[in-house]
Amino acid sequence: MTPQKENNRSEKSELHPRNKHRSRYNFKQLISASKELKNYVYKNEHNEDSVDFADQSAVKALNKSLLKYFYNISQWDIPKDSLCPPIPGRADYIHYVADLLGSSNKGKIPKGNKINVLDIGVGSNCIYPIIGHQEYGWNFVGSDIDPLSIDSAKRIIDANKPLQGAVEVRLQNSKMGIFRGIVGAKERFDVTICNPPFHSSLKEAEQGTRQKWRNLGTEKEMKHVLNFGGNKAELWCPGGERAFIEQMIVQSAQISDQCLWFTSLVSKSANLKSIYSALVNAKAFEVTTVQMSQGQKISRFVAWTFHDEEAQAEWTKKWKVETPKPEVKAD
Repeated sequence: MTPQKENNRSEKSELHPRNKHRSRYNFKQLISASKELKNYVYKNEHNEDSVDFADQSAVKALNKSLLKYFYNISQWDIPKDSLCPPIPGRADYIHYVADLLGSSNKGKIPKGNKINVLDIGVGSNCIYPIIGHQEYGWNFVGSDIDPLSIDSAKRIIDANKPLQGAVEVRLQNSKMGIFRGIVGAKERFDVTICNPPFHSSLKEAEQGTRQKWRNLGTEKEMKHVLNFGGNKAELWCPGGERAFIEQMIVQSAQISDQCLWFTSLVSKSANLKSIYSALVNAKAFEVTTVQMSQGQKISRFVAWTFHDEEAQAEWTKKWKVETPKPEVKAD
């Protein structure tokens, strides 16, 4: 999908039509949701309210307000130096994944707890399960290789009643495991999502951070603190995102009948050719690439399925079956 150019300063028209963050931030509303944000709001060169997006604490305070105001998440926090994600872009991924599921369901987007989603690399912020459940009512399993991230995600779930019973997190004990060690033999997921570690080394991650600082127009130097945070597992792995996604494709073929759609964000367009080649080798039936845009940043996700049209139609039948109501015994 080709992103539209922004033609109205009050609306981010390149974001998904259902994205709640298309309008410019209303800081008065957001401060009413979380007073902490007030400490970071200032007037920019256009005499408009803003925050310093190069300040990790400011971004965290903004996220707290957004999650409370738009998603009814009253308690959200992450450990120091953990990845603090830009919520509008994360919401876009979820909304386009909803469209993807709808493409297998005659254009109707499935909602409710019949839809099971696996988030590979849920992170300490638990952001995709929060948005996906609060927007569509889906159930989530989130996996992560970092025990501290799992503990943080659990705290968020336990502290917010809307997420309880709808989001589960699991520790990945294998460095080579993605689906292996997480997906049970009889489990079925309607879709998997992933924001893979995109750098191949700590040095590369730090170089990327310096570029972000330049893009944000700041002269500050930060040696070891990464913009928007992020620990090793969140930001880099051997071979970077290409190696990670190619391993994901190999393992997805091993559970091809247990998931309708597999997806992953792809930060670097140069990696697409290799990823497509891996999908051909894995004998994926259908592959689609969805382009997304947030401001100057262009991103995309690749989605693949091993199910043909008939199998997809058969899979989606379970979405329409009503859950039997429990019998009420007479006194």
